[in-house]
Amino acid sequence: MELFNILEFTLLDLLDITLVALLLYYVYRLVKGTVAINIFIGIVVIYLIWELTKALHMDVLSSILGKFISVGVFALIVVFQQEIRKFLLMIGSTKFFTDSKLLQNFNFLQTKLKSTTNVDAILTACIKLATTKTGVLLVFERKNNLDFVKNTGDEMNISLTQPILESIFYKNSPLHDGAAIIEGNSITATRVILPISNSQNIPNRFGLRHRAAIGITEKTDALALIVSEETGKISYIKNGEFVLFNDTDELGQLLLEDLG
Repeated sequence: MELFNILEFTLLDLLDITLVALLLYYVYRLVKGTVAINIFIGIVVIYLIWELTKALHMDVLSSILGKFISVGVFALIVVFQQEIRKFLLMIGSTKFFTDSKLLQNFNFLQTKLKSTTNVDAILTACIKLATTKTGVLLVFERKNNLDFVKNTGDEMNISLTQPILESIFYKNSPLHDGAAIIEGNSITATRVILPISNSQNIPNRFGLRHRAAIGITEKTDALALIVSEETGKISYIKNGEFVLFNDTDELGQLLLEDLG
């Protein structure tokens, strides 16, 4: 009878497991591909060692690790402040709750979605503008709502095409200053002012355009594409970090995967 009670599995147990899986999935999405994933693994290892020392009655080591873990919550807030901010933005995002296809976020429950963004037009325009060293800053909205930065610029609702992008960032264009926000296959705002990253790890050769791209991708799950005015080099920013690629074909594939 006791064994039966232990093995009894209720609907609440299923809900509990599902919610934990959902939480872990989104935590993994936030830290995947960043330095934070290594820190997270390190914390898990320390916690497991602490549990082991308690089970083996190693009182001195267990006490030391226990004190470390007791203040670890505050340390986590400091270390993962960007990730916590992104998580709260994701939870509070209008799209997160109104998206009727919420389960599409789970790769194991869906066929990979195809991006609606015209990546070929974007890359062709960036390559052409790079030859004349024309500065470009494109921000791709994903799950997190970017209205808080769109409001700093000019609201638009125009289809994304190569000529449109080239005309926006043409040096004599009144729209070329600031960033352009892309949502799906539409340009929804131009001349947008982005938050500047205060990171001390950004090399001095990168100017405000790169710092702005890093800043918005640190605070949200947006992606950023930049053409340098000084060198004409194209850069891709995700999670506040530069994503390396060998050529524009590989860059296009990265964009398709991240926007899909």
